[in-house]
Amino acid sequence: MADDSSSSSSGLPPTLAAYRRAAHARLTPGALAYLEGGAGAERTLRANEAAFDRFVIRPTVLTGAARVDTTTDLLGAPLATPLLVAPFGLDRLFHPDGHRAVVQGAAAAGTVAIASSSSGFTLEDVHAASPAGAWAFQVSALGPMGVVERTARRAADAGYRALCITVDTPRPGWRERTLEDPDPPSALALASANYGPEDYAERTAGAVGWTWEMVAEVGAGSGIPWLAKGVLTATDARAAVAHGAAAVIVSNHGGRQLDGVPAAIDALPEVVAAVAGALPVIVDGGVRHGSDVLVAVALGATAVGIGRPAAWGLTVGGADGVARVLQILTEEYAIARTLAGGLDVTTTPA
Repeated sequence: MADDSSSSSSGLPPTLAAYRRAAHARLTPGALAYLEGGAGAERTLRANEAAFDRFVIRPTVLTGAARVDTTTDLLGAPLATPLLVAPFGLDRLFHPDGHRAVVQGAAAAGTVAIASSSSGFTLEDVHAASPAGAWAFQVSALGPMGVVERTARRAADAGYRALCITVDTPRPGWRERTLEDPDPPSALALASANYGPEDYAERTAGAVGWTWEMVAEVGAGSGIPWLAKGVLTATDARAAVAHGAAAVIVSNHGGRQLDGVPAAIDALPEVVAAVAGALPVIVDGGVRHGSDVLVAVALGATAVGIGRPAAWGLTVGGADGVARVLQILTEEYAIARTLAGGLDVTTTPA
């Protein structure tokens, strides 16, 4: 487990890269393998970050604007920044307060988090820690439908304003760093607060073949807007729209599911074109700089999710660390937007 000592905001690292280094220094080998590992040969994991190198920002100067407006609206939620925290599991590996600190940090930065069902705290406890920051709750289209339906209804009853349904996990990916760990983290001990032992075992067995119709039924049954997370193609984007999704999240699960799929930022334009403005599009995967946020917004994203960077912040400083990571990226994004003078990007040849 990470060191549970907290730091004041003034003592926290000044850059995202410094947060990454500090988090790596604090985490156990098993926790680090879980956090930074990907599926297969980790091609997609590497591509998520590397793909941003091919995008070129075309600046417009002397626009007369000294500052830019970083605010956005996501399904009626006013955000101070286009950044939000994407769901990530095994939160107690990184800090004793886990997702309770994540949602508090998101709220402190003027934005929201999508709380994970693979948390060491119940969804009710996480929401109570910060009703403002706990905007959405994540469930996976995995295992028995009844278990997912009950969890989705609990999320609505607890006060979450949206349900995030992860659609790319019919079973966990082949993650070699975790498989090679001689002392792997216990998912049952660290991430089963929302499920009893039997439900957890059935859910992770992944023996149920989910369909868009099943996802739509779970979403509609929750009584709150639902988002489809894990969309990478126009076909699936159109299916999400047709089945009633309120938003889609372009994501390859941080490179942790099917190795060899496109980098999230490369898939974004296809999905944006397919939904044709019918609903908001969020993207997560590989965002490490404010200029990455600018590229995503320029390509049509309403909001941009961060997963690993939020975990680095959580590891180093709990809620304060999460807030500061979001603030650093927002400040860097505001500088990039001011210097760019607009949202004009192109790509270099692959």
